[in-house]
Amino acid sequence: MAEASFEPRIIGFLCRWCSYPGADLAGSSRIKYPPNMIPIRVMCSGRVDPSFVLKALTDGADGVLIAGCHPPTDCHYQSGNIKAMRRYPLLIEMLEQFGIEKERVRLEWISASEGGRFAQVVAEMTDEIRELGPLGWRKDAALSGSTALSGSTALSLSKGAVV
Repeated sequence: MAEASFEPRIIGFLCRWCSYPGADLAGSSRIKYPPNMIPIRVMCSGRVDPSFVLKALTDGADGVLIAGCHPPTDCHYQSGNIKAMRRYPLLIEMLEQFGIEKERVRLEWISASEGGRFAQVVAEMTDEIRELGPLGWRKDAALSGSTALSGSTALSLSKGAVV
């Protein structure tokens, strides 16, 4: 069990067309949810490369949320959410090989009208990661070991960044 003062840092890659407006709806509706998620707007969940997830984790995130349009037909780019859905099991398998618990990365479908669902997902994920404790896997530790992770992906972990 994690220490009582630990507050997880979660990076959220949110689809510009569905999940990001869903987060906006949660905020404008004043739905309460933990402030632990830093949103990064991407044009499509299919645009989230596994290297983005690795970069977020090596830069200090304790978890990553990938949120997109509901499959199969809600994607504004026709099949981006299907691409994300196909990549996700491979990403989880790769992270497990690095010793990272699969609960730290989550793929969810949240539409623009689902502010309540967005808040629920963030709250659940925050609680799960709080139970897991800090990842304790930082860029300097990963690079000093035998793991070959390079941070060449340009990614800002500031609030509201766009990739």
